[in-house]
Amino acid sequence: MFGTLMFGCARRNKVIIPEAKAVTVAPTAPPVPKAAARDLTDVMTDELALNPEQQTRVRTILRSTVEQVNGARQRFGTDKTALTAELRRINTSAESDLRTVLTATQYKQYQTKKRAMQAQMQAKRAAN
Repeated sequence: MFGTLMFGCARRNKVIIPEAKAVTVAPTAPPVPKAAARDLTDVMTDELALNPEQQTRVRTILRSTVEQVNGARQRFGTDKTALTAELRRINTSAESDLRTVLTATQYKQYQTKKRAMQAQMQAKRAAN
């Protein structure tokens, strides 16, 4: 009897298990397709009248940029601050590389038409 008073009845002392809560995990961005470098190079070739050597060098720069972006997304995952900083660094480096390949006139046109060319590339990818 003393044991029952001290510890209570086993049927009455039900262990309450807290309800599981859903945890929201921020999705990681899907990788940039490798074809994006090719597609953007094609659009830049048309818009900026790139010669074959420039086309090859631009494609190499853009391919490297895609690889770096995908690597940064894997490394930093959901750390938006670090990812944003790394993507800015990658973008600055790519812009600098493009500036050395393009003529001054082409680079100025590139700066003016950049958003439109990216939209064209995305439309081209969506059509394929």
